[in-house]
Amino acid sequence: MNPTMIQFFHWYSEGDSKLYDEAKNSAPYLKELGISAVWFPPAYKGAGGGYSVGYDPYDLFDLGEFDQKGTIQTKYGTKEQYLDSCKTLQENGISIIADIVLNHKAGGDEKEKFHAVKVNPENRQQNISEPFEIESYTKFTFPGRGEKYSNFKWNFQCFSGVDFAEGQEKGIYQTINDYGDGWEEMIDDEKGNYDYLMYDDIDQRNPFVREELNNWGKWYHDQVHFDGVRLDAVKHQSPEFYQEWLYKLRVNTGKNVFAVGEYWAPGELPLLEKYIEATEGSMSLFDSSLHRNFHVASLEGAAYDLRKIFDDTLTLANPLLSVTLVDNHDTQPLQALEAPVEKWFKPLAYALILLRKDGYPCVFYPDLFGANYTDKDKEGNDQEIFLDKVEKIEELLKARQQFAYGNQRDYFEDANCLGWIREGDEDHNGCAVVLSNKDAYTKAMEMGKQYAGKNFYDFVGWFPDKVTIDENGWGSFPVPAGNVSIWVPED
Repeated sequence: MNPTMIQFFHWYSEGDSKLYDEAKNSAPYLKELGISAVWFPPAYKGAGGGYSVGYDPYDLFDLGEFDQKGTIQTKYGTKEQYLDSCKTLQENGISIIADIVLNHKAGGDEKEKFHAVKVNPENRQQNISEPFEIESYTKFTFPGRGEKYSNFKWNFQCFSGVDFAEGQEKGIYQTINDYGDGWEEMIDDEKGNYDYLMYDDIDQRNPFVREELNNWGKWYHDQVHFDGVRLDAVKHQSPEFYQEWLYKLRVNTGKNVFAVGEYWAPGELPLLEKYIEATEGSMSLFDSSLHRNFHVASLEGAAYDLRKIFDDTLTLANPLLSVTLVDNHDTQPLQALEAPVEKWFKPLAYALILLRKDGYPCVFYPDLFGANYTDKDKEGNDQEIFLDKVEKIEELLKARQQFAYGNQRDYFEDANCLGWIREGDEDHNGCAVVLSNKDAYTKAMEMGKQYAGKNFYDFVGWFPDKVTIDENGWGSFPVPAGNVSIWVPED
C-alpha cells in the first residue's frame, strides 16, 4: 500500500465537538480511498478554550478532560471522543498523526514580575531598552487540572521571551532567566534570530522544561497510541531539542514514531537541507518549496514551464524525507501564509504528489470534503470563501493505491505537458499519467513490452476511447486541456 496522509482539519473547521466524531464516522470512506494516516489538529486545551484552533496551547495534559478556559471539551471534542476516534481509525488500519506544539504557551494563569529586555522585532539581536522589571502572565498553575498527570508549574524561568508586559506597549521582551544568555541558537539569521514567534516562548535550554516535555511525550503516547507526530514551528526551535525529544519519545514508546516538521521556507531549499542535517535526519519536512511552485504555476497558467515544477524542491533533493502537500491551514485563503493553489491546477498538483514515486503526500481536508467560511480580509472586510472538493480527487487517490507502483519513466520534454509512466510490480498493474496546463495533448510514452497488445482506458473518465499498446510497448495517451488523465490497463 502506498502511504497517504490527510490533514483532517483546516483553520475554520467547525467547532461544537464535531470533528472527532466526523473523523470516526469517515474511517471506512478514508480506508476505501487508501488514506493510511490522519493528522489531527492540536488536541490539548488552548488559551481560546472551546474556540481555539489549537496553536495557542495552554495545558498539554488537558485533552478535553478538565474545566479550564471556560470549557471541558476543546473545539474538536472531549478526550473521550478523541480517544474513541483514534481507536476507530486505527482499527481501520489508519495511523494517527498528533500535532505537537512545543514552541510556546499561552493563557497563563497568573502574572509575575521578572527582568527583561525589549528587543527590535525586526532584529531580535538588537536591544532597544536596558534590562528592567516587567510583569507578565508567565505562571501556569492549571487550577482546573490540579496535579493530575503532572505537578510541574511553569514560571518565567521556563520562557525566553514574551509579547505582553503589564502597562507597556506590545512588543518582544527577552526574558532574563537562569538558563540561557539571550535567545536559543537557530540555523538561520532571519530577523537576527527567529527563536521568538508568539506568546510565551518556551526556553528549551531549561533542563526541567526538557524533562517535563519528554515525560509529556510518553504520557501523550500512552493515552492516544499515536503513530506519528507533526511538529509545529520547528523553524523557531533548536534542532538539538527536537533531536533529543524524538529520540526519547522513540525509546520510551519502543516505536519508530514518524515525525514531520513544519519548517516553512518557500524557495529556500538550503535552509530545509540545513535543518535536516542539524537534526541528523530524525524527521521529515513539509516541502514548502514544492507548494510554492504549485501556487505560482496555478497563477501563471500556460506561461508556466511545467518542466521546472520540481526545481529547488525537497522532493527532488531528498525524496525520502519530503512530505508533499497542495495546501494547508496556513496557506488557505484569509490565513497568515495565504498562497492557495488555484482550483483549476489542483488536480494537476495532486497527480504530481500522488502518482509519482517520490515524497509522502498529504491531502488537505477541504480538497476532499469541501469547505466554506467567512473571515475578515486584509482590509478588514468580511469575505466568504467557498472551497470546492477537488475535481476527480477520489479517482486520483484510488489510482495511487491501485496503479502507482514500480519503475517510473518521465516524459518532461514539453513546457506545457508532462507525462510519466509507472511500470507496475508483481502485485499491481502500472499506469500512464499525462497532464497539461494549456491545450489538449497526446503524448507517446513507453509502458513496456509486458503491456503489448493491451488496451488502456482513462481511469478519471475524460475519454471513452481506449489506447492500445503496440508490439514495442508504446502508446499515445491523450489529455484534455488544462487537466490530467490516468491511463490504466483494462484487466
